[in-house]
Amino acid sequence: MADVVLSTVLQQLPVLLEKLSRAALKRIARHKGIDAEIKKWQKSLTYIQVYLTHASQMEITDPSLKQRLNDLQHLAYDIDDVLDGWETDAMDPEFKQEPEGITGKVRKLITPTCCTTFSRTTTMIAELDDISTKLQDLVKEKADLGLDNLGLKVEEETRPRINNNRRLRTSVVDPSGIVGRQAEKDALVQQLLLPADEPCDKNYSIVPIIGMGGVGKTTLAGLLYNDDQVNNHFALKAWICISDEFDVPVRSKEIFITFGGDVKKEHENFNKLQEAIRDHLTRKRFLLVLDDVWSESSKDWETLVSPFYTCSPGSKIIVTARKDILLKELGYNSQYKHLESLSDDDALSLFALHALGVRNFDSHLSLKQHGEGIVKKCDGLPLALIALGTSLRTKKDEDSWKGVLESEIWKLPVEDKIIPALRLSYHDLPAPLKRLFAYCSLFPKDFLFDKEDLVLLWMAEGFFQPTPSDSTKETLGHKFFDELLSRSFFQNAPNSESLFVMHDLMNDLATSVATEFYFRLDNESGKNIKKMKLDKYRHMSFVREEYVAYEKLQVLENAKCMRTFLATFVGEVEWWREFYLSNKILTDLLPKLPLLRVLSLSGFEISELPESIGTMRHLRYLNLSQTHITHLPEKVCNLVKLQTLILFGCGKLTELPNNFLNLKNLQHLDVRDTLLSFQMLSEIGELKSLQITLSKINIESESGTEIAKLKEFKNLYEKISVKGLEKVQNALDAHEANFSEKRLSELV
Repeated sequence: MADVVLSTVLQQLPVLLEKLSRAALKRIARHKGIDAEIKKWQKSLTYIQVYLTHASQMEITDPSLKQRLNDLQHLAYDIDDVLDGWETDAMDPEFKQEPEGITGKVRKLITPTCCTTFSRTTTMIAELDDISTKLQDLVKEKADLGLDNLGLKVEEETRPRINNNRRLRTSVVDPSGIVGRQAEKDALVQQLLLPADEPCDKNYSIVPIIGMGGVGKTTLAGLLYNDDQVNNHFALKAWICISDEFDVPVRSKEIFITFGGDVKKEHENFNKLQEAIRDHLTRKRFLLVLDDVWSESSKDWETLVSPFYTCSPGSKIIVTARKDILLKELGYNSQYKHLESLSDDDALSLFALHALGVRNFDSHLSLKQHGEGIVKKCDGLPLALIALGTSLRTKKDEDSWKGVLESEIWKLPVEDKIIPALRLSYHDLPAPLKRLFAYCSLFPKDFLFDKEDLVLLWMAEGFFQPTPSDSTKETLGHKFFDELLSRSFFQNAPNSESLFVMHDLMNDLATSVATEFYFRLDNESGKNIKKMKLDKYRHMSFVREEYVAYEKLQVLENAKCMRTFLATFVGEVEWWREFYLSNKILTDLLPKLPLLRVLSLSGFEISELPESIGTMRHLRYLNLSQTHITHLPEKVCNLVKLQTLILFGCGKLTELPNNFLNLKNLQHLDVRDTLLSFQMLSEIGELKSLQITLSKINIESESGTEIAKLKEFKNLYEKISVKGLEKVQNALDAHEANFSEKRLSELV
């Protein structure tokens, strides 16, 4: 959608203008005699920003404008890359020590323009000329760009301010936030409690909940799963989210564990695992929920349930799915009904609950007519009602509600099955949140993500700058995340306070608004990847597989403008699974992506990194967690822009590079579950802005004096254990450690 590009450019322009005014760049400009050109850039960017600010208050309806805005976004990326390259090299000690030779040095500062229409040149003057020409063309042709009066329709409503104050969807639901479904619940409870309601040659039967996405199938299943009568009726219960990966061995192991089985090494053999499930269920009545079943293979189903035959009669399997093809394949002929949308009254009540905090409009009669119109357009889908209601939570004026009701988005053709109400809830997001949400299109469906890690990714990409009221970028990132969570763009994952997931429909929405800057390599896109032109994509992710061959990612050789190289996964990854990455990807492919700011190789069986990692001078985020590396190349210390280094779970890592203190911009270091000694880590305590996450500290000396060195660690995070405290002989040493002022959640 054009508005995410528009909001992205609007956020980038102030950052670019700020960079143009930095002392380091001014020094380069002054010595090289390019002051005039830099000032022209500032003037042109300011001019464009004024028009884009005006456009941001309008609804873009002209399709031809979208590509124009994309071109402007690409130009902003290119300018940022060039400036970042100059600024990064200006931080080089050699550069600072040789002011007399600056002319020669500057000529080497050029970051390859790549993937732009600029001429491929190695001189700064040519680079400046090309960008200057582009900027001037945009200014002169602003009418063609659509910034004066092309196809823009002014919106009535103002954008809200940020409030300062698929797999593994949880079975836990809050009944207070649920409206309707009582009749459906009562009928299904009776079906669960009664013996099989049809002739069946098995001791268990299927209870289907079929309906379209967003209609509330999982919520209804959660109500059943937590019902007191149901709990008292079944000896065993298990909740498993299947989604689109019907991996029978993996799901079988999940079922066994959730039913209370004890997984042993011999259960890695699938036959042994099935025998264990069979024995565990013998003469027991169970309830199994298989949520979000996409598979249509009756063969896979029969393999999955084959051990269940020993259970007690009356056992039930609740299946939630969007289609009933699998049930028909299984010959299931019960007279079940598809789960319908909410009734008009229930839909209005749910909408009011999320928009007004009450279940009716008795205290807001002036809004009722508009609310009824909005609810009617949502077709009774709970997900749409919740998302749109939440977006209106801070708006109590008639004009805002009328603006939503009469929005042009309702009239647009449905694209990729995206529900218009969800598009409208996205459209209503403040500009910064649109860009952050679009970034999540890199996550595959059912991807579990950590709040802290996602904020660090956003920071590495340079997506926001803190305001005077925000102490740090991280604080601002947390506010943005919480706002997206409150608006139902994110959901809590089960049994975890830190993990989150996107609903399938929200994932589809993120993908639809991501435009040509984001690329997620999955099974579908992988089929057509050779036909795609990747030279303009800036952000890319791929799902870890047992073996990722070079051929799978070879097409990225031409994606020289790539900023993000992110390895992801689906659901929870079992400890016994291994993932291998072709060494050629490390040695041959990554050096061809010089503009990377985010590099995540988490979870791969990698033993070492090539020295070429040191050439990625733009890198801000490096995730090597749960790999087998034993050390980091010394060239890592060239990454002067690095903000986040994640080494969690690198169980063979024994040392850090000698010049680690060169990483002056490092803010987050996670070294939990590594073999790094406390003595080694204490030496980097002088990095004052560093927030470090450890898992344990071993006091090794006879006198225990090194405990005092903890005073240098101002920002210890999360949980930590200290071993060997009995060796500390001087109480003053322990006092200097000053644990009370650390940012710890647990101390052992």
